[in-house]
Amino acid sequence: MRVVFVGINPGVRSALTGHHFAGYSNRFWKLLYESKLVPEPIGFADDRRLHEWGFGITNLVPRPTPGIDTLSPDEYHAGLGILRRKVRRFKPAIVAFVGVSLYRLIFQKKGPVTLGRQIERFEGAEVFVLPNPSGRNANFSHAEMLAAFRKLAVRLRA
Repeated sequence: MRVVFVGINPGVRSALTGHHFAGYSNRFWKLLYESKLVPEPIGFADDRRLHEWGFGITNLVPRPTPGIDTLSPDEYHAGLGILRRKVRRFKPAIVAFVGVSLYRLIFQKKGPVTLGRQIERFEGAEVFVLPNPSGRNANFSHAEMLAAFRKLAVRLRA
């Protein structure tokens, strides 16, 4: 496995469809293609194909919610233990945290975070931060999101 993408938790539509990043305004799948991480356009229903390109996908917390405000510290703590075990088992080269908030939570960081490669390691894997591609994320423009996904694509070609 080259990269495992880690989200915070499934949204309601992802829970209803049984697929990752399935929200109507979520740009994850479009960004994968536009950044050349995958060679063809794919959508949320294709999430099971990610392994074809050496990718995996998971969430820190399995419980679906409309937003993250109802997740408890206990859920985060339990999810972190499970995530650590998954990364040790599958040994991805890179753990890509999809969302600055998720990265801050995992590494207990405060303040600004630069998108892209980080100095920390997670269970031996390189750490990469991508912006949350939800349409509700107004912190980053599409161009900024695409630039971050392209950084990951460039890193994989190195």
